[in-house]
Amino acid sequence: MSKIDKVNFSTPSGFPEFLPSEKRLELYLLDTIRKIYESYGFTPIETPAIERLEVLQAKGNQGDNIIYAISPLLPPNLQAQKDKAGESKDSSLAKDSEARALKFDQTVPLAAYIARNLNSLNFPFARYQMDMVFRGERAKDGRFRQFRQCDIDVVGRKELSLLYDAQMPAIISQIFEAINIGDFVIRINNRKILIGFFESVGVESNKIKACIAIIDNLEKIGEAKVKQELEKVGISLDNSQKVIDFVNINGSVDEMLDKLKYFIQQIPEAELFSLGVSELETVINGVRNLGVSENRFRIDLSIARGLDYYTGTVYETTLIGHEALGSICSGGRYEELVGTFLGEKMPGVGISIGLTRLISRLLKAGILNPLPPTPAQVMVMNMQSDLMSVYLSVSQQLRKAGINVITNFEQRQLGKQFQLAEKQGIQLCVIIGSEEAAANKSMLKDLRTREQVEVLIDDLAGEIQSRL
Repeated sequence: MSKIDKVNFSTPSGFPEFLPSEKRLELYLLDTIRKIYESYGFTPIETPAIERLEVLQAKGNQGDNIIYAISPLLPPNLQAQKDKAGESKDSSLAKDSEARALKFDQTVPLAAYIARNLNSLNFPFARYQMDMVFRGERAKDGRFRQFRQCDIDVVGRKELSLLYDAQMPAIISQIFEAINIGDFVIRINNRKILIGFFESVGVESNKIKACIAIIDNLEKIGEAKVKQELEKVGISLDNSQKVIDFVNINGSVDEMLDKLKYFIQQIPEAELFSLGVSELETVINGVRNLGVSENRFRIDLSIARGLDYYTGTVYETTLIGHEALGSICSGGRYEELVGTFLGEKMPGVGISIGLTRLISRLLKAGILNPLPPTPAQVMVMNMQSDLMSVYLSVSQQLRKAGINVITNFEQRQLGKQFQLAEKQGIQLCVIIGSEEAAANKSMLKDLRTREQVEVLIDDLAGEIQSRL
């Protein structure tokens, strides 16, 4: 027998693999998020993991530094031909040579999806998508190369009501209250306010995007570093201080709106600033009308969102007491992104939850706990092999009543079977020996309370349901 080369079967760096208890937690969260998305009328879609490279690059270099390109793995003989000739001699490969890549987010593929299916969709088009995305960036703690994003977006044709912007914080709030992760705050801003303020202090238009990207890192790098970075793009120290003072303005939601309106009076020529304040006030009123608790949201002028395509409302959600985790849900409004492939204005607004990263961070922080590794609630014990027909019949009877059941097919010591049930987080065990079977009875043991009761087999499902 020839020696088999040892294979490195560890997962590639940045590609996570969940244990059953963690996967069950993910599925629970996905189901919770899905139900809330659907309660607002969002419809599910799924786009291919692979898109044409030109599609993913349609918005400039938004993802060029993280895109995973896809190409066929050539057999050695074809690879040798290609190396020798400089191109593949295989005609089928030549015909299929267009560049493809793995999607790095859900928004650009959404734009392509709408373009492909324009005449089959109703607008405003509200969709949710909970697919895997792939990013070729440096893997580190809590940051992955493959992860699941749970996105919603509403896209209109030519116009889109700001009330859709207001709906996003209501959805975020409902999700995080449902999964019970503790206190959180949704920080809301409008990019027009930031752009208008930069204009008002004389920053040249071609430098504003760079300035916004720097401000977006204020929490990470601090004021001193922000001033240095702003100086590098040609912003004077005086203007840098004005910007920092502006984004650090704080107060209640109403106080913030009053302060922003005061700024409008001081810089009446800043039309974009005034429009941003007006939009922000409309969104805040909508958030309140949707019943979002006042302690769940606030205006934060430092929220900018680094991606260039955001044009209006922007959001970031922070877990209070765990701010080091960063934003746990973010998004905003964009005007040009979705219409890229159609040449028409298609404004949209959306949010994204990076679920894989969120689960990893919340588990590590002890904010969430894994679920039991099995969904089974009951184990039917194997007391003697000649009663297997009874065990199978009882198991099916319980399943028909909506109870998840594991039937022990291997006969072991009863204590070992109890240990197996406890390891899997199973609460109840059904014990049927020859005497019980003859009397159409069973013993039901609750492993949490250590209580054991005698129950007629016909009444078993009802007794179990009352205890779960």
